[in-house]
Amino acid sequence: MTLAPGGVKGPPPPPEGAVTPPPTHWPAVLAAVAGGVAVGMNVGKVPMALAALRPEFGLSLVQAGTVSSTLSTLAVLFAVGFGLLTGRVGALRMALGGLMVSALASVAGLLVHSYPALIATRVLEGAGFLAMAVAGPGLVSAAAAPADRRFAIGVWATFMPAGAGLAMLLSPPLLDAVGWRGLWALVATALALAALATALQRRHYGAAAAAAATIGPALAPAMALLRQPLAWLLALAFGCWAIQHFSLIVWLPTFLKEQRGMSAGPVAALTALMLLVNVPGNLIGGALVQRGLPRGRLIAAAHAATGLCALLLADDRLGDGLRYGLCLALSFIGGLIPAAVMSSSTVLARQPAQIGVLQGLIMQGSQLGQFIGTPAIAAVVAATGQWGSARWVTGSVAAIGLLLGLAAWRAEQRLLRRAPADA
Repeated sequence: MTLAPGGVKGPPPPPEGAVTPPPTHWPAVLAAVAGGVAVGMNVGKVPMALAALRPEFGLSLVQAGTVSSTLSTLAVLFAVGFGLLTGRVGALRMALGGLMVSALASVAGLLVHSYPALIATRVLEGAGFLAMAVAGPGLVSAAAAPADRRFAIGVWATFMPAGAGLAMLLSPPLLDAVGWRGLWALVATALALAALATALQRRHYGAAAAAAATIGPALAPAMALLRQPLAWLLALAFGCWAIQHFSLIVWLPTFLKEQRGMSAGPVAALTALMLLVNVPGNLIGGALVQRGLPRGRLIAAAHAATGLCALLLADDRLGDGLRYGLCLALSFIGGLIPAAVMSSSTVLARQPAQIGVLQGLIMQGSQLGQFIGTPAIAAVVAATGQWGSARWVTGSVAAIGLLLGLAAWRAEQRLLRRAPADA
């Protein structure tokens, strides 16, 4: 053991003759994150554009909901399958393919004039989103040095709130100036630029560019990962967080419009800010995991705090400023959870082929939470006639998430005792 400056014990020197891993190539990490942010914009562009899409395409409420939820539905059904495919074709090919399919689908969306054609473009955007979402962590892991990998995955975890929040923030001025097609064109441009940036960094992604020679070599390690209880505990904990976060995304704009009479611009800005404060939460979560804080404990603590915030912000006796502050706090603290969950590839994934299927399982858990949580909250609100009653749903899933976090902590401790890893 050596002494670092200031007398602090540092890591032991590498054995003589050992190969020192290359340092983290941050431009390659950020290029992959930019791809995630770009596909995240495809999620955030629709909610604010529905008011323009409905009269042009003659959409009913159900059809409008289908346009908005297509990406989530695909993720619930096929996320793990996309993860398996990533192990077969390689993360780099999967990511580039996803970005280009998404970009072309957004361009095609500019030309459609019917509801079926619009849905077809959304299905293609959803496929591209899934491809990038499950392949991106493999690129990040390949470009990051082992010592930085957990924090780098925490940076990756910002892609969804950053992309969706950015699209929502830009939507009102763009919709006023150039209409929904201008918004689609902007997202298509962002996707194409992200694909170019990722392609330019391809030499820094190493093993993530490799593909399995046959499906067998990709399938066997994937099945080994899926037999790990920790992977399922983390995916379910992420799903519990998704229910809380998505309920907030649904509740806040509705409250601001219907109860406070705000126009679209301020509603979009306040909702986007609520999404964007999740980003620093992700970064702090990645830093805490990097410093050795157990993932399960971090997840449990975050669920306890977000559950408390959800219970308080539903209290009509509190002022609007305080309630909005609780919304921001819930989103910020909840950002610790994706970073803790997604960085588990450093302990669960022993080879690149396993990263994609792990991220697919995590994505499936997240989207399943949204898929189940939204109608559950709607049913409770419809039965009681009060939006505040949604807190019993969010509070319950927060308690479940806390228990899942503690179970994940114990499962990870057992796993590390059997096979120490860069966790």
